[in-house]
Amino acid sequence: MRIVSISSGDTRVLDVSRMLSMLGLVVALLTLTAPLPAIAQPAAKVQLVGFLGDKAADSNEILMWQTVRAGLREKGWIEGETIRFEARWVEGNVGRLSELAADLVRIKPDVIVTRGSLFTAALKAATSSIPIVFLGHSGPVETGHVASLAAPGGNITGMAVLQTELGPKVLELLHATVPAATQIAVLWHPDTPSAIPGLKALEEPARRLGLQLQPIGARTVKELEAAFSTMVQRRAQAVLVLNTPPFVTERQRIADLAIAHRLPTMMQGSQFVEAGCLMSYAHNYMDTWRGATVYVDKVLRGSNPATLPVEQVNKLELVINLKTAKALGLTIPAEVLTRADRVIR
Repeated sequence: MRIVSISSGDTRVLDVSRMLSMLGLVVALLTLTAPLPAIAQPAAKVQLVGFLGDKAADSNEILMWQTVRAGLREKGWIEGETIRFEARWVEGNVGRLSELAADLVRIKPDVIVTRGSLFTAALKAATSSIPIVFLGHSGPVETGHVASLAAPGGNITGMAVLQTELGPKVLELLHATVPAATQIAVLWHPDTPSAIPGLKALEEPARRLGLQLQPIGARTVKELEAAFSTMVQRRAQAVLVLNTPPFVTERQRIADLAIAHRLPTMMQGSQFVEAGCLMSYAHNYMDTWRGATVYVDKVLRGSNPATLPVEQVNKLELVINLKTAKALGLTIPAEVLTRADRVIR
C-alpha cells in the first residue's frame, strides 16, 4: 500500500510499513522511560498466639499474660499488625479444661502459651502438632510432657520450675522454721499431673528428718475447707502446699484457712505469701514468665519446639511474712530469717 504526500511541490511516496515500524519504536521507548506501576506485595501473615489460663479476673493471672505480651512487644511484635491473641479461661473450673483446650486448638493458633502440668496435659491431649509453650511446669519429664529437658522431642517446651528437685529443700526449710512440727500435712491437687512426682520426692527427705507426711487432696473451694478441717483432726502441725494454678487462684482463701486453723504454711510461690501465707521458697515467677516469652518468639520465627531445650529457672527466693508469723504466735528462727530474700512486715 502507498500514499502520496504533497510538500513544496514535491511528491513523496511513503511506505506505510516503514511508518508503522517507526511508530512502534517510539511507543516502546516511551514505555521504557515511563515510571513502573507499584507491584502489590502480599500482606505479611499476622501470627496468632493462643492463651489457655485459669481465671482472667485474678490479678496474678492478668499480670502473667501482660508480662508475656510486653515481652513480645519488646521483641518487635506489634499487636494487631504482626501478632494477635486469643484466650480461653477456665474461670476456676478446671473441669472445662478439655473443652477449652479443644476449642483453642480448633482455631489453629501458631503457638499456644499455657501454665503448668494441669493445663499442659489438656493441650497435649488436644494436639500433637501445634507448638505449646508452658510457663512454670513443675515436672515436664516426670509427667511425660517432654522426653527430656535437653531434647523435648515433641510439640511442647518452655520454662520448668522443678518441684521434684525443689521439694526436699522446701521441706527442710519448713522443718528449720517449725522444728517442733513432726506431723506435716501436704496439700495437693489430685488432677495436677506433677503432684504425684512431687509427693514422691518428699518421702525420702521426710524420713531423713523424722517427719510424718499426711497427703490431703483438694480440688474445689469446699474441698479446700474440708482439707484444713481434716488437717486439724489428724493433728497436723504445719502444711506444705504443692503448687498448682487452681491453688494460686485460691491463695487468699488458703492463707485465711491456714491462719484460722493456726497452721504454718510453706508454699511454692511468693504470691501466696503476699496473700498471707507464712513463707515460700520458689522460683521468681516474673523471671519465669519473661523466660517463656523467649520461647514464644523463637517458635513464631520458625524454631521447632522439639529441639528447644526446656530451661530450668535458676533464681530462687525465700519470702517470709512476719505479720502472719505474729498472727500464729510463731517466732521465725534467726538462721532462717537471715536467709530470706524478702520479708513482709
